[in-house]
Amino acid sequence: MAPGSGGSGTGGREEAAPDGASGRDSPSRDAAAGTSDSEDCLVIMARATIYVGCTVPQLLRGAQSRIFPSDSALGVLRRSAFCYCTGSSTIKSKRKMDHLERTANNFRQEVITQAKVCGITNESETVKRLRLAIANKDFTFKAGQWVDFFIPGVSVVGGFSICSSPSLLKREGILELAVKYTVHPPAHWIHTECTLDSEVALRVGDLHGYQEGKGNRHKLGTVKLYYSAKTTSELLFKKNILGLMKAFPGKITCCFHVTQQRSQICEELQPHVTEGRISEKDLEKHVSNDTSWYICGPPPMIESISKLLANIGVPRNCVFFEKWW
Repeated sequence: MAPGSGGSGTGGREEAAPDGASGRDSPSRDAAAGTSDSEDCLVIMARATIYVGCTVPQLLRGAQSRIFPSDSALGVLRRSAFCYCTGSSTIKSKRKMDHLERTANNFRQEVITQAKVCGITNESETVKRLRLAIANKDFTFKAGQWVDFFIPGVSVVGGFSICSSPSLLKREGILELAVKYTVHPPAHWIHTECTLDSEVALRVGDLHGYQEGKGNRHKLGTVKLYYSAKTTSELLFKKNILGLMKAFPGKITCCFHVTQQRSQICEELQPHVTEGRISEKDLEKHVSNDTSWYICGPPPMIESISKLLANIGVPRNCVFFEKWW
């Protein structure tokens, strides 16, 4: 996404829908979502020129907890008995786990980097975009990865999807996060206490353990994005999405869905907005053997869209999502 509030996927043709903001504690390609009015949702479908097939990489296992030096404010990372994430299966938990517990067995870079807040903007009424200046030249990330977010004086570690591109980091030394307001301590701190020049620390993590050259070997053909939110004001990065549609006509298209719109929709968005949730009728016309589907949003929405796709004949191994919070 988005940047964002961040779905991932592969293969032949792609179909999917977007999430609103990073919230492991965030647009993508062809997508469908919209079962929860309380959250932004995304579904993406993507088609490749030549279908080669898609697989979900095995999750790395056996990652050890690391203890930082005693003078470090980062503290001790805790282990977890299992990894709370999946590519295409259903997971339910009996209690809420914190970010480090849920991702204890996931791949993480060794580098922990200091960062300084150099920009704070309101992406919507409930989402702030945070710009972070990274001084460490060894700090890198790949699209789709997240950061462990360490805040001095806050014992809880946050986990947020990166909503900016790796090229922005390489070009300007800047990384961006889009964080939705919640009472969870890291998100609450960003919305209520974070200021310009606030200092934090970051470490890159990945659900699947990214390895250079280990992609899914497919060529992207066309991308259709279905993006659902309560109102157009909650559609994050809509200007970026419209810009991509203009830059790649016929290759990237988007249908925005709004479920509680009361005000007039601006002229620029009107041709691309549909009132109501993403439906089976919206998605069934994209079903084919060379289409991959990427879903991003809150767990109830992921469950609902996954069932919808199964009902219209989409093979389970062609549906990809992250669900770990």
